[in-house]
Amino acid sequence: MYVIKERFFDIGDDFDITDDSGRKVLHVDGKVLSLRDKLVIEDLHGAEVASVHRQLIALRPTYQIRIAGEDAAEVRKKLFTPFREKFTIDVPGDGDLTMSGDLFDHEYTVERDGREVASVSKRWLSIRDSYAVRIADSENHVLILAAVLALELATQREKDEERKKKEQQDD
Repeated sequence: MYVIKERFFDIGDDFDITDDSGRKVLHVDGKVLSLRDKLVIEDLHGAEVASVHRQLIALRPTYQIRIAGEDAAEVRKKLFTPFREKFTIDVPGDGDLTMSGDLFDHEYTVERDGREVASVSKRWLSIRDSYAVRIADSENHVLILAAVLALELATQREKDEERKKKEQQDD
């Protein structure tokens, strides 16, 4: 199980992903205030293992994941999903993943071919402003963690855009 701070944007650009014992597993160097919303995931020695960045030209929120310098997945929000948020994690070839649930409360599942391969929940932890990610051993943990971070970027961007619209309407 991995632990990620819920509001990593509030504490600055960099943060750590830990295991459930609090030991640092990965470091995330964020450039979330940049135009492309880019995150770089590093190992304990500071070497890049993956990156996540927003595609500027896309009809819906879309993020590219690169692992070891190679395109690993594209994370896209589905446009019409009543009552639930839903994202596709499009990997090269077969085996795409779907992430769905209540993304604002961090309660959702990741499925491949209708089978749950990972889940995210705030309920498992007593640590405030954090949530846990459980991933099946057979899955690519870096890919799924990067996809969770992409969803964080997308939901934060949506919240920021809604706030700006509301502020403009209030003026």
